[in-house]
Amino acid sequence: MKGNYKFLLLAVLIAFASCSFTSKTFDDPDKDKMLIQIITYVLDQGHIAPQDLNDEFSEKVFQSYVEQLDPLKRYFYQSDMDDFAAYRSQIDDQLKSYEFEFFNLTYSRLLERIAESKDIYNQILDEPFDFSQDEEYNADYEALPYVKNKRQMKERWEKQLKFATISNYDEAYTLNEELEDDEKKSLEELEKEARETTRTFLDELYDNFINERDREDWFVVYVNAAIEIFDPHTYYFAPEDKERFDVRMTGKFEGIGARLQKRMDVISVNEVISGGPAWKQGELEVGDQILKVKQEDEEEPMSVLGMRLEDAIKFIKGPKGTKVTLTLKKVDGTIEDITITRDVVELEETYAKSSTVIKDDKKYGIIDLPSFYVNFDDYKNERNAATDVKLEIERLKKEGIEGLILDVRNNGGGSLQTVVDMVGLFIKDGPVVQVKTTGEPKEVLKDADQSITWDGPLVVLVNEASASASEILAAAVQDYKRGIVIGSQQTYGKGSVQTIIDLNRMVRNNSSGDMGALKFTTQKYYRIDGGSTQLEGVKSDIIMPDRYKYIGISEGKIYDNPLPWDKIDAAEYSVWENYYDYDAAIENSRKRLENNEQLQLIDNYAKWINTIRERDNFSLRYEDYKARLEANQKEAERFEKISDYKTNLTFNSLPYELDLIEKDSVLRDRRARWHTSLTSDVYVEEALNVLNDLKLSYAIKPNVASSVKN
Repeated sequence: MKGNYKFLLLAVLIAFASCSFTSKTFDDPDKDKMLIQIITYVLDQGHIAPQDLNDEFSEKVFQSYVEQLDPLKRYFYQSDMDDFAAYRSQIDDQLKSYEFEFFNLTYSRLLERIAESKDIYNQILDEPFDFSQDEEYNADYEALPYVKNKRQMKERWEKQLKFATISNYDEAYTLNEELEDDEKKSLEELEKEARETTRTFLDELYDNFINERDREDWFVVYVNAAIEIFDPHTYYFAPEDKERFDVRMTGKFEGIGARLQKRMDVISVNEVISGGPAWKQGELEVGDQILKVKQEDEEEPMSVLGMRLEDAIKFIKGPKGTKVTLTLKKVDGTIEDITITRDVVELEETYAKSSTVIKDDKKYGIIDLPSFYVNFDDYKNERNAATDVKLEIERLKKEGIEGLILDVRNNGGGSLQTVVDMVGLFIKDGPVVQVKTTGEPKEVLKDADQSITWDGPLVVLVNEASASASEILAAAVQDYKRGIVIGSQQTYGKGSVQTIIDLNRMVRNNSSGDMGALKFTTQKYYRIDGGSTQLEGVKSDIIMPDRYKYIGISEGKIYDNPLPWDKIDAAEYSVWENYYDYDAAIENSRKRLENNEQLQLIDNYAKWINTIRERDNFSLRYEDYKARLEANQKEAERFEKISDYKTNLTFNSLPYELDLIEKDSVLRDRRARWHTSLTSDVYVEEALNVLNDLKLSYAIKPNVASSVKN
């Protein structure tokens, strides 16, 4: 597996299936068999890159599946793996014949080993740990061999439990140091308290979650281990999962306002939803790992390590107005508690918003676009990203702006139609994106409206989390030579289109119960120059380091089975007729960035974060463990001045919004928060410098337009 953290972006460019092959129906009294029949048929008929169910496929499924069953290698023995290995080349045959001998073996053996493990951890936690011993814990689970006997299994558990307990011990020790001498506990008492905390967490994990997982839950793990070999965005939703997906697609979020993912035994944050409670609170970040959850009416937190994602979410969510405290492992390795007041996410903050700013006596505009939102039921009459951006541009033009920044950082995409319409705001007309289905001619999606909403200098801000529709926008701006793309070395690299099928539509007899849904990849999209954005993303014209530079959160770095990059014929298009000296602006920016201390600090911080995250060995001797924590904390303090960075720029709301702010204190606070963040944003500052260079270089040269066709 590539890395320990998969930042799973919400599938974008979703189309709901109306494929002709879905008219086929299935009828089998065995729900599991029918589910496999439907899924294998749909993927064979509709997936953009159907897989041959052969021995190679079987091997991949085997590796993925057993890793997901026992990621820490603390359940299965080598003898179990030897038994399983007899099936490593037979999974394809069993799927084709709708047989589940391999699954049934692994499922029954897993239940047996889980039951044994509870006795093991209780035996270990009955005895004190010696934190003065010089020993290490290795967290590179993938490199660990499977144990051969019960003695080795106990040793493995002992190391893992000691590592978990030393963290509890440090927390108890630190709190104990703050007490008066007559209130302090002995080291023996602290060690026992830490051990019992570990036991409590494990008991809750087993009693409330592991033991509650039934055969259907594990069968879904097996099904998805096979499906994800096709590509990372092809996925089976069990009925409960499908319901949650539907909620996400409607844009109605409750709780703390964050999207979470699970990889190995770790639950981490892969998006903080704009406008939500966590966004307002300001301390939760993408990449943070959630270790514990505490309700406001409870004294002790609950560990979510190893917990099913959906179960953890149940504890993190809650009624509006209630508080939840999360214990986080931050991206820099530090442990921190934050308290968030739950609320309903305000959808208004997912919409486009704009501001003006004065730079070198020139007024510029910035539009922040969190997503390419749309109402599929009524595209023309309901608001969407394209119409909102057009409206903001028109408002900014009335304010006399001389250049525009379109910020799509962290924008995971959305509607394909909206990005086509949005690119049309900046060009006269022409192709925007090409879409290809296997075995069919390509489709070129075009802007047919010859009007241009903004013809001035344009900068598009991106980062590695800018995906799908954001990448189409940035690519079109580059290919038309319409503006300059500034940001990370490349964008996310998702160049595929997904379809969702309600599998119940394909069932003749509904007596088997809800069958769930299947999301699968049906198409790939391409730039108008013919290149795919898959894996490679869009390369920024001006590269600026960010905190995730060395970690890598793009599709090619975090997934095992991404679709490959490829290229098709270019569409016919004409580059932008007006002339800006892009080369000079890019060179001027490069010279500025070479000596930018803030960016150098961010780059060093990114390197340090990567070093912290790449560490696999940890001391179980408390003095060494504590020294490492203190060294990390001291190093982290060196980078605190990143957030202290300020420009001399002032950002202002537009007149129409000032009227609204007078009546809406919530809107006033949101805009104040946004404007404050912009004043400390080195990327926006450089984008304004580039706009200034473009403005100075502007000239009209006749006969610049040229036809491009490869």
